[in-house]
Amino acid sequence: MDVTTDPSAPWLVAGLGNPGPEYAMNRHNVGFMVADLLAERIGGKFKRAGKAQAQVVEGRIGPPGPLNRRVILVKPMSFMNLSGGPLNALRDFYKVPLGNIVAVHDELDIDYGTLRLKLGGGDNGHNGLKSMTKVMGSDYHRVRFGIGRPPGRMQVADFVLKDFGSAERKELDYFVDRAADAVECLVIEGLERAQSTYNS
Repeated sequence: MDVTTDPSAPWLVAGLGNPGPEYAMNRHNVGFMVADLLAERIGGKFKRAGKAQAQVVEGRIGPPGPLNRRVILVKPMSFMNLSGGPLNALRDFYKVPLGNIVAVHDELDIDYGTLRLKLGGGDNGHNGLKSMTKVMGSDYHRVRFGIGRPPGRMQVADFVLKDFGSAERKELDYFVDRAADAVECLVIEGLERAQSTYNS
């Protein structure tokens, strides 16, 4: 697998989540929140992508010139544990190299609001990543948005499918904004620069 990024090829940025209003504010849907903000920034609206089980926005980010990048923002509509199928279909359709794919997702093992960016690695039990890795390999970029561990004896599945708490919601917009900034930095300036700026 070629994991180098190709500046001339488009980028595919996948916000991971579950479709439907009942899931909209769940911790598991923070990837959708970041994708929605990125779409707003480039002035696009998500639309159904042909036969693919996904919603897509196409646009460009970055300053005019060599750092301007073509980006396809995607929200899979297949439910989290089947995210890989629609993303792989879109990857083939848009001819996106694996090194130009970014998954934005919730991460249990990081404190709430903390970001970590990386290339490749395991899925850490995350069903969206598991599905992506199964169909395309693991060498794609990840923007990991910390949601922390469940309190007490709460099951992980219950925790991620609950809405952010009232205290968390006070800072949520700020953290989502920062995650969108991190995605833009990764796509425009590369992983190393994005890690040094946003990994905390």
